[in-house]
Amino acid sequence: PYGIKSLCVLVLFVFIACSAFSQKSCEECLKNVSCLWCYTNNTCIDYPVRSIIPSSSLCSLSNARWGVCWINFEALIIAIAVVAGLILVSITVCCCYCCYCRKRSRSRLDEEEEQLARKREERRLESLQRKHERKLKHDEIRKKYGLLQDSDNPYSRFENE
Repeated sequence: PYGIKSLCVLVLFVFIACSAFSQKSCEECLKNVSCLWCYTNNTCIDYPVRSIIPSSSLCSLSNARWGVCWINFEALIIAIAVVAGLILVSITVCCCYCCYCRKRSRSRLDEEEEQLARKREERRLESLQRKHERKLKHDEIRKKYGLLQDSDNPYSRFENE
């Protein structure tokens, strides 16, 4: 999409000093990403890369423009800080919510497991009780017909000798 001519102009544009765009326009200055426009004296200066935020002796933050002309550097820093803060807060909230949900689901699972164990034990005890009642009924029937060995029943089974 780029011809040789436009590529050469682009390379040449990058190597032109920012001071060459002074007294022109903010848009012309900010085409080069390494430049900073100062509205106090309409100068285009090299962005101070060693210090992330340009010093007020160079240009006040409210009059400095970088990247776009319609927002000053001070507002740009505040906007970036607000967006970064919102991202950090949302990540923190998500992490806390996920940890809370995981803890809550674990406690709910433990509670359900405890209920199941309790119900299982109740069913086992009921089963043992029914088994005992059946045994008592069967023993009563055996006793009635003399089929129980250790019975005090006068009727006993006749054994052939």
